Amino acid sequence: MNTAAVPAEQPVKRTIGLPQAIALYIGSVLGSGILVVPGLAAEIAGPASLLAWGFMAILILPMALSMGLLAARFPDAGGVSHFAEMAFGPKIGALTGWLFLASVPIGAPVAALTGAGYLTDALGLGEPYRVAVACVMLVVALGINAAGMKLVGGVQIAVVLAIIVVLAAGIAVSIPHLSREAFTPFLPNGWLSVGKATALLFWCFIGWEAVSHLSAEFKNPKKAGVQGVIVAALLLGVLYTLTAVATVGTASYHDGQAEASLSRVIGMGLGSAGGVATGVVAVLICTATIIAYSGAASRLAYSLAKRGEAPRMLGRLSRRSSTPLGGLAFLAACFAIVMTVYGKGIVSLSELIRFPNATFILTYISGTAAGIRLLKGNSWQVRICALSCFCSLAVFPFVGTAAWYPLLIAAGFSLASFLRNPKHAVDVPRVFQKEDPEDMHSHK
Repeated sequence: MNTAAVPAEQPVKRTIGLPQAIALYIGSVLGSGILVVPGLAAEIAGPASLLAWGFMAILILPMALSMGLLAARFPDAGGVSHFAEMAFGPKIGALTGWLFLASVPIGAPVAALTGAGYLTDALGLGEPYRVAVACVMLVVALGINAAGMKLVGGVQIAVVLAIIVVLAAGIAVSIPHLSREAFTPFLPNGWLSVGKATALLFWCFIGWEAVSHLSAEFKNPKKAGVQGVIVAALLLGVLYTLTAVATVGTASYHDGQAEASLSRVIGMGLGSAGGVATGVVAVLICTATIIAYSGAASRLAYSLAKRGEAPRMLGRLSRRSSTPLGGLAFLAACFAIVMTVYGKGIVSLSELIRFPNATFILTYISGTAAGIRLLKGNSWQVRICALSCFCSLAVFPFVGTAAWYPLLIAAGFSLASFLRNPKHAVDVPRVFQKEDPEDMHSHK
């Protein structure tokens, strides 16, 4: 493959303000987990699952801040890959980038199929319609990203507001159906079940790393990076906790209906229209996630190509909007392959889900470990990164056999590095990066 470095191009446009940054953070974190995890956690630990939600609502802030602080201090299209490169060298940085980039081509179709499944089930439609709706969601997300981040930010704000309104309405209509009896016995399965529920909830709180790839397009990286994650983390903590309280208080997770608990909660107040409303919410939630991750992955692809660590074609930018069209084209091709494989019944959704999880956790481990080195000199920032790194390390052993996927990516990357001609790795200006003098001095 031709991995020659990409020549310098026009600077990227800084179009992401604080409201857009908050919406992007919420959209990347508020994924399909809220549709199924509250019921599954309650099934594991009963009413005591609320303790797990409370713990994660507190832990969400250091996890978010670790990525926000790095994005504010070192804005770059490479995101976590850039942080790892600065801390551990170019090869670790490039490998971290490929781990993230290998997650999105599978993770985005999984999100699309999850959201589409809720809607088609509510409408009584079959599997072909589910695949068709998922494909439309993927095309819409890529199209919005191709138009530029100004449109992405505006769309994301509208989508996130719609999600919050519908979920808040669903929670509100469930209040008359809450009962004290649903909270007793509070700890039916022992304290160990609370620990298991907490590990499950971790998947509802990842996604902060995705927006770090868009940090170079923040109008004010320090304001959007830090204030943005704090506001988003607080909103998500409240929204998740209220959803969990409604799930437990209405006992909607009983009778083998844990995965559909949100539909049952909303249906209690809206009747038969509740299922359709949940389906619409699911499509909005998953589309918001796909938009955020597609934008992040396309910019990471550009950054890797620019450094000579990916094929040159991935570094192509739009002359009009500076959008990384090469990265979006790569994602479109990968989405087409994954959806074709799934549509033909070669692989199931449950099997697809397992692959990106391990790579996402390793990305967090690399990024937060980099933060421990890069943010030294500020003790509280280092402690935040250390806590996030420890939590990520504690979760990774639970990925099981899915660990072979990132190992395969690492092996392929090592082989490509060995075969590549070193003279192709030419350094070029970082057109997606614009640091202030203080940060540049700290780098030196």
